Amino acid sequence: MLRAKPKKRSIRVKCKLPISAIDLFCGVGGLTRGLIDEGINVVAGVDIDEACKYPYEKNNGTIFLKKDVEILKRTTLSTRYPRGHFRVLVGCAPCQPFSKYTQGQNTREDAKWFLLRAFARLVEQTKPDVVSMENVPELEKHSIFTEFVSALKKLEYHVSYSIVFCPDYGVPQHRSRLVLFASKLGPIEIVAPTHKTESYRTVKDAIGHLPRLRSGKINEDDPLHRCSSLSLLNLERIRVSQPGGTWRDWPRELVAKCHKEKTGKTYPSVYGRMEWNQPSPTITTQFFGFGNGRFGHPTQSRAISLREGAILQSFPEDYVFVKPGGEYAMKTIGKLIGNAVPVRLGRAVGRTIVRHLKKYER
Repeated sequence: MLRAKPKKRSIRVKCKLPISAIDLFCGVGGLTRGLIDEGINVVAGVDIDEACKYPYEKNNGTIFLKKDVEILKRTTLSTRYPRGHFRVLVGCAPCQPFSKYTQGQNTREDAKWFLLRAFARLVEQTKPDVVSMENVPELEKHSIFTEFVSALKKLEYHVSYSIVFCPDYGVPQHRSRLVLFASKLGPIEIVAPTHKTESYRTVKDAIGHLPRLRSGKINEDDPLHRCSSLSLLNLERIRVSQPGGTWRDWPRELVAKCHKEKTGKTYPSVYGRMEWNQPSPTITTQFFGFGNGRFGHPTQSRAISLREGAILQSFPEDYVFVKPGGEYAMKTIGKLIGNAVPVRLGRAVGRTIVRHLKKYER
């Protein structure tokens, strides 16, 4: 029987350099937490979603500004940087318009498409020493990204970007992200990976110690360790599902009607179990649903819990998402967790910035 281990807190690095950052589109603070853990002083996070305010401030001890980045004023940011500090501006504009998960939708009609222009405007107006932007790999193919990079270069920033595989930096999840850096001071590139294929953190490494949980139940010691209820049909399905397998392995009577049709046979990754000895699939905003992807627990007959999703996003195990007495709405919290920058990727961003600025300390 798996037993709960004591919760571990992130080890925060002491950084003597005076570096202050502002996090645009901060969400619940995945990127912010990574920067803080690397010793960077995050003076504020900006997001339009009020649901992010409590977890952002509670876990990170800094200010949340509920603002629309498109109309955000220069002074709102520039006055928050302490005098004499290196100034850093980071952010992850909402990725839905560029994501492969929105295939078939007319995403060019989405107003979020142009949030990178707002980001570029704020860079021009505040002139930070270092800029970092994180998003889905597909963004690289769009003209709005080319426009963003050109804008930075016209402002005389040294720019680099690459597609980062998150397990290379200790995230226990198969997730790739585009990470960009820009510096006024000189060339800057992301730090070398911390993990090799044979040392990737796995699902078992991340959540194997958590208390067992039944479908639809809540752990009495951690209210975030709760999972969705499964119908009788889905309970039958998950009981015959193998880790890493697909619904194609099921008896035909359990296969959904849509998957029996020719067009449905190309979606084998739904209704699947995770594997203990591999990083998890990409954690989406719907990770709490067994039928939404390979989000079945490796051995228990249920979907993964909200806490397990957060840990697979590399949030600390004591990260709080709901204020005392608040409602644990699965869809709301799932969205907050799924949209977050993985904390360990945030640490790689922070480590890159610190090492870069040490070169120019004087």
